[in-house]
Amino acid sequence: FSRPRDPSPLQSACAMNQTTKPRIVFVAAHPDDTEGFAATAFLLRDKYELHVVALTHGEKGLGLAGLVDGTTGARRTQEEAEACALLGATPHFLAEIDGDAYASGGSVGLLAEILRALHPVAVFTHWPVDGHRDHAVCGILVLDAWRRLDRRFELYYFEVMSGTQTQMFHPSDWVDITTTRDRKYKASYCHVSQDLKEVMDEWHDPMERFRGIECRCAFAEAFLHHVEPVSLV
Repeated sequence: FSRPRDPSPLQSACAMNQTTKPRIVFVAAHPDDTEGFAATAFLLRDKYELHVVALTHGEKGLGLAGLVDGTTGARRTQEEAEACALLGATPHFLAEIDGDAYASGGSVGLLAEILRALHPVAVFTHWPVDGHRDHAVCGILVLDAWRRLDRRFELYYFEVMSGTQTQMFHPSDWVDITTTRDRKYKASYCHVSQDLKEVMDEWHDPMERFRGIECRCAFAEAFLHHVEPVSLV
């Protein structure tokens, strides 16, 4: 991989000073999917107003024994609120069903209205090629909403558990998260029902180290900037 010669919008955002606070929105399939972007969010929080939209409440998520019942969605919603409080982000939820999400026209319209109201300068979501169906659906929903809104914000994809979930992911941008990585893990561990220590140790730690090697730092999160070609004819 190679880094662009000039700073991309994401690289510039992590470095520039802002006198006002434009908005950035992270759209994820499940409450615990903050693991894909939290360290970068901590770097952006002082310059941007952050919002996190969860496609589902995680009501069918398999976590610690005894939690997969009628209270699971409420438990995971509370965990998301706690993680977002650490991030300094406002949580929002759509009404898709955990494990059975669909990129219907109605869902695209609802997400587009949320994004229209929030008027973000950038949106981050799942790369649509993913072994978890909800992740793939989430990425497609955001892509369709972006197009419906005439591509009025920058669109970035993040990765989670690359190889087994995110697949064929070739980043365009890397963010040095060495100073915020510990806070990312603290936010991820708010999702107690998901018992994420193994996921973070076996998947995200190697991912962050590898992305760090790519951009010559200790740890990094990587993103893919979606830029659609424009016809000159």
